Amino acid sequence: MTMHLYFSLIPEALIASMLPPEEFGQYYATGHKFKSKGQAIFFEVDPSFRHEFFDIESAVRRCVAKPDGSPKNSVYIAMYRVIEHLSLSAIGKMYLTTAMGATLGLNRGSELPLPERELHMYQDMVPINSMVVSTLDPAAYYADVTTSPSKTFSFPGMCFVELELGPLARDPENGQEGDLPYTFLQHLREALMELRPGSKQNKLVHRVHSLQFPYRMVKNGFYIGIGDELVYYPMLSQAVLRKDHPNWWRSANL
Repeated sequence: MTMHLYFSLIPEALIASMLPPEEFGQYYATGHKFKSKGQAIFFEVDPSFRHEFFDIESAVRRCVAKPDGSPKNSVYIAMYRVIEHLSLSAIGKMYLTTAMGATLGLNRGSELPLPERELHMYQDMVPINSMVVSTLDPAAYYADVTTSPSKTFSFPGMCFVELELGPLARDPENGQEGDLPYTFLQHLREALMELRPGSKQNKLVHRVHSLQFPYRMVKNGFYIGIGDELVYYPMLSQAVLRKDHPNWWRSANL
């Protein structure tokens, strides 16, 4: 059986497994008996990747079939400081698994999306899980917390997603909430209204925020960067999801 390496975001971990991505997603989100439920988001990592920070060879030796011939579900290699010791060249496809265990694969985009002149909301996923509103586009936001920090702290890398703000992105004071599902809308409005280009560029909404969110609220896609390199995994449109991935889409909206 083939051994796979996965970089999990919920929680941050590097994992060896004999399960292919779709089966790993179901196992990681629900367990084989569907006794637990929770979103899983992970990347496939080149199985030949090695770094001295990780004892991957030991995990490979332990990642063998069980006595009854069934595959080994998971061997945890690391759960701390994972992203900074990975290489973007070794990170492959991204997978989004619903709480019901349905898995969708996303390919890496060839370039970042064009900046938009509006306010943004970012869910940081790794190495922290804060929610932040910002005047900065995704590339500028990434640089502001990594390679060119405006604060006294920075991160060696980050994975984050931009979430929909609807009309609040252009008019946080008077914009209609519409079908935004957030339970903290008044707090969100107040945070957005504090932003000022050139002075107050970022505002913390929640220091620690749940990493589970409605997949339908992903604005354009997911971003992962290490050092000065940032790449983008575009989210499929809702029209494409309904047409080509109806089972996943229904599962994501239960």
